[in-house]
Amino acid sequence: MSSLWRRIGAHSHIRGLGVDGIEPKPIADGMVGQIKARKAAAIVARMISRGVMAGRAILLAGPPGTGKTSIAVGLAKELGADVPFVQISGSEIYSSELKKTEVLMRALRKAIGVKIHERRRIYEGVVVELNINMVQSPYNPYQRIPESVRITLRAGSEREKLRGDRSIAEQIIAQGVSEGDVIMIDSETGRVIRVGRCSEYAEEKYELSGEKTVPTPPPPVLKEKEIVYTMTLHDLDEMEAGRSRGVFSLLFGGGEEKEISPDIRAAVDERVKKLVENKGGDRWAEIVPGVLFIEEGHMLDIEAFCFLNRAIESELAPIVIITTNRGITKIRGTDVEAPHGMPLDLLDRLFIITTDTYNEEEVRAIIKERVRVEGVRVDDKALAALTKLGVEKSLRYAIQLIAPAYEVAKAKGRDVIAEEDVEEVAELFSDVKRSVEHLKRYEKELLA
Repeated sequence: MSSLWRRIGAHSHIRGLGVDGIEPKPIADGMVGQIKARKAAAIVARMISRGVMAGRAILLAGPPGTGKTSIAVGLAKELGADVPFVQISGSEIYSSELKKTEVLMRALRKAIGVKIHERRRIYEGVVVELNINMVQSPYNPYQRIPESVRITLRAGSEREKLRGDRSIAEQIIAQGVSEGDVIMIDSETGRVIRVGRCSEYAEEKYELSGEKTVPTPPPPVLKEKEIVYTMTLHDLDEMEAGRSRGVFSLLFGGGEEKEISPDIRAAVDERVKKLVENKGGDRWAEIVPGVLFIEEGHMLDIEAFCFLNRAIESELAPIVIITTNRGITKIRGTDVEAPHGMPLDLLDRLFIITTDTYNEEEVRAIIKERVRVEGVRVDDKALAALTKLGVEKSLRYAIQLIAPAYEVAKAKGRDVIAEEDVEEVAELFSDVKRSVEHLKRYEKELLA
């Protein structure tokens, strides 16, 4: 990606929980400190992997800026790359178009993967010859469109010439297939899948390419093979609901249905269960429970909490992780005060993991990691100044000053952040305490 445009996520550097077994390392996988919380999360990750977390959820509770989101992301990474991870804020459930429970249900079903295995007769091989026949469009005389394709595939020493219609030619163009690519073509549906670049061609022509290469497929070209693809329960709901809405619109001309009915979801669940029970058949499935991460869980109301309390008991339920930075406060929608603003019956079934404020050494290590991720350099005095701000003000405030400090350094003709740059931006950008003091100073002049 060009250095002129980079988007660095707040937790893009997190690669896991940074543990050896269940024992956390001081600094690893982008994680720093929070030893007790990370060990607890590692134990939970093992429980999830062994399938003994059904009907339970996790609450991460602690002051702002203590790594709650980092631990949730790290836990999801520990579970594997194929595990669905859905992140929402507690305030996102309030919509003028959908019920709160519908928003939560969609999030829950997006966090449940269905890995479908199918045995299909396919043509698989390296593309050694590719000729696409282009003709003039009947609707635009200045545009040419694909009419057909001739393709030669090689698997091992075997070659086979194939001819495809317009739909196959369009798929080949859309996926950027070229000679030297390994592809699969479903013999029944004509679906084309580009697998990757053949290692033989990559060695000869694309030595500097970062694309992952694949070996030459073994013979024969036409074979029976298991195809695996993953969808979420919500994807399947949408497909089923789309067919239902299509019939409705055809008959009555109605608009798109905003919510998915329980009957449609029940039908999808039944089909998925049948596929799971058909393991070893020509078409079967396995469930991949994911993670639903709800930030600012105290923003949920009593109706949402009651829904979640029941939903986590479901046979098809993801792992729910909730975070909060609130103490004793009112449960939204009631006058009842409770720990973290959550009903006691829900709290009683949560694994509660607490996070603590970072010490000076941990703050310094986190700032060094963020400096590395953002691709900038700081000298020792600047690092000490940022660390001091992180301890005295807040860690988030210190991290936010890295980018503007680097802009100030570049404006002065340097590519290393100095102490004076940190001090300058700290004067320009207020922390929360200074901002409050400023408001009090001009309280009479400010509008109510």
